[in-house]
Amino acid sequence: MGLPTLYTQRLIIRSLSILDADDMYEYAKTPYVGPTAGWPPHTSIQETMSIIKAMSTIKTPFELGTWAIVLKSLNKMIGTIELYNYTPHFKAELGYSINPAFWGYGYATEAAKEVMAYGFEFLDLKRIEVGTFVDNCQSQRVCEKLGFQKEGIARNGYVRYDGKIFDKMIFGMTNEEYKKIYNK
Repeated sequence: MGLPTLYTQRLIIRSLSILDADDMYEYAKTPYVGPTAGWPPHTSIQETMSIIKAMSTIKTPFELGTWAIVLKSLNKMIGTIELYNYTPHFKAELGYSINPAFWGYGYATEAAKEVMAYGFEFLDLKRIEVGTFVDNCQSQRVCEKLGFQKEGIARNGYVRYDGKIFDKMIFGMTNEEYKKIYNK
């Protein structure tokens, strides 16, 4: 199953492409994005291209793929969003990253609403969850704006690329909560 292209007022949410490498490398090389999401900063455009190729290759039926978040007004890829650890008709995890130059404008929230609608309404998910590091206040704020419930902290719940272990804050939303929040 391929990813559909989704549209919001300001964004196009489409399958990630190797043509996004320059835009992704622009933010993926910084120390502000990857380490707070669990991956190391990219060291070269070639590394970014390899990562995009890997992200674009679906390895199991439980991987849907990764969308690029494109800002319509600039025709620029400003981040990625995905539903991963997908179990058909049951649940998936939501993950997103945004170029720091575009933080604070609500793009992650806008993209996530559309991807959540796809998950709950098309994939018939019963639950979507998000895990963030306990010090990633920006990601937690996105979860709160979307209406996710803070469910708790998984102590020593995540091991990062460098071997460092972190507590992970878990947010969740059921399909019933989604319908109530978004009047579906």
